[in-house]
Amino acid sequence: MSNLKITRTLQNYFFVLYVLAALGARKRTVKLSTKFLAEKLNLSQQTLSRYLINLEHIGWIRRIATREGSFIHITNLGDQQLRRVRAALNSIFEEKSSPILIEGIVFSGLGEGAYYVTRGPYRRQFIEKLGFDPYPGTLNLKLTSEYDIQMRRELEVRSGIEIHGFSDADRTYGPVKCFPARINGEEKGAVILALRTHYSSSVIEVIAPKCLRDVLGLRDGDRVRVEVSLEE
Repeated sequence: MSNLKITRTLQNYFFVLYVLAALGARKRTVKLSTKFLAEKLNLSQQTLSRYLINLEHIGWIRRIATREGSFIHITNLGDQQLRRVRAALNSIFEEKSSPILIEGIVFSGLGEGAYYVTRGPYRRQFIEKLGFDPYPGTLNLKLTSEYDIQMRRELEVRSGIEIHGFSDADRTYGPVKCFPARINGEEKGAVILALRTHYSSSVIEVIAPKCLRDVLGLRDGDRVRVEVSLEE
């Protein structure tokens, strides 16, 4: 089941986001009057104006206020809140979540994957929770289409399989979540999402019990299909 954290902020602003999304503000900038929005939400104009100011302040919307109305667009951060609620509702109404397909282009990373994957506390959890001992390295895929980037963002709001962070004498290692996956319809592996990463939402990292570059004959620039399981 999707782990939806009901924060006070989400409680206060979800239905404002919902109405804005229903009016098209996810995909484009829309021009709306506070009077119209207040009526839609059964709020006073004063309360609605305060909500919009706060939503802009926390980064869930972009807004330009004019005398004729407000120009509003939901940001990626705001969209993520909507997706979290949708994922939670899907886990309630759907008996089984369908896997999602993500395609990306192979590229060479900075070599940090091998370092992190081989850290003892991470590795032991991978073996226990994923059922395989990962090859010391990650397959890095650059996502080139908006669809694939949106699918990657879908993973960000799912619970996944949690790999706990830890600390040693030198530093702290953050938590990671994983999603079982099949690569090019052949090889077993998992997509990993680190809470702290230098990569953007246009990149996914894949681990597997084998070196995927070798077993699948991959080189930089090759296109790879990843079928990601959402079952938790």
